[in-house]
Amino acid sequence: MRIGELARRAGVSTRALRYYEQQGLLPARRSSNGYREYDESDLKLVTEIRSLITVGFTLDDARPFVECLRAGNHAGNACPESVEVYRRKLAEIDEQIRTLLGRRAEVAAQLSEACPGCVLKTGVTT
Repeated sequence: MRIGELARRAGVSTRALRYYEQQGLLPARRSSNGYREYDESDLKLVTEIRSLITVGFTLDDARPFVECLRAGNHAGNACPESVEVYRRKLAEIDEQIRTLLGRRAEVAAQLSEACPGCVLKTGVTT
C-alpha cells in the first residue's frame, strides 16, 4: 500500500508516517517509481506507535515495542525490553502523581488559610 492508504488506515497523517520513517521506526521501502510502499506489518507498527503515544509514551519509548514486532513477535510488548519500558513509565507516572498530590496539599492548605470556613472538594474520582 502507498503512504496515503497507510495513513488513512492507521488514522495518522502522512507527515507523521514520514516522521516515523525519519526516526527509524518505520521502514523506508521504495517502489521502482520512488513511491513509499508499506504492508500490513507496517500498519501494525504504526498502530502500536500510536497506541503508545496516546497514553503518554514518547517515540523513544516506542522503539523496543517496534523492534519486538519487527523481530516477529505477535505483540510489541512480548519482549523483556518492552516490559522494562512499561515499568519505567509506571514509575514516572507514580512520581508525577506524588508530585501532584503534594502540590494539591499545598494549594488546599493555602485555601484553608485564606478561607477558614470553606469546604474543600476533592475533585478526584476513580
